[in-house]
Amino acid sequence: MSILKGADAPVAVPTSFQDEVRHILGALGEDPEREGLVKTPERVEKALRWLTRGYGLSVMDAVGDALFEEQHSSMILVRDIELYSLCEHHLLPFFGRAHVAYIPNGRIVGLSKLPRIVEVFARRLQVQERLTDQIADAIMDVLDPHGVGVLVEATHLCMAMRGVEKQNSRTVTSAVRGIFRSDIRTREEFLRLVHRGGE
Repeated sequence: MSILKGADAPVAVPTSFQDEVRHILGALGEDPEREGLVKTPERVEKALRWLTRGYGLSVMDAVGDALFEEQHSSMILVRDIELYSLCEHHLLPFFGRAHVAYIPNGRIVGLSKLPRIVEVFARRLQVQERLTDQIADAIMDVLDPHGVGVLVEATHLCMAMRGVEKQNSRTVTSAVRGIFRSDIRTREEFLRLVHRGGE
């Protein structure tokens, strides 16, 4: 929003997304009308709307009708789910893998739906800590399982490209719910299965 100060009070005047990008380019000292940048505002808008499309997605839509009654009592793990998100502090990407496990309580979900749940929350402006919690809480809400474990490993370009400039650092976050929190053996089994993928 641009602010025009009138006689009485500031008036908010809506401007287009692309106008705002042009303004940013100008503030950086660039000429938004030069050949290489003329279509940049349009491209930036399309890219950011795609990268944040998770705001328009719901967990229940992602799961659909892929919920099944099943008396399976062992841990189900989907490992190495690729994820891409945007750091809400710098609008720079972070990317990595999510490992998602749960122990059913009479219901299971189609395996492809766990990556879709990850996508719902990754495709937003995020911090990794909240993303990890949201994935775990969503699975608890949808399935009401005995427990859930989520581990996310990610590289943050806000650390690799700026600031400390540590290109090889990874951030690891975890969220455990239900029996994954209360029973150390369940938690250890989850971590053992996750790390087996790195062997």
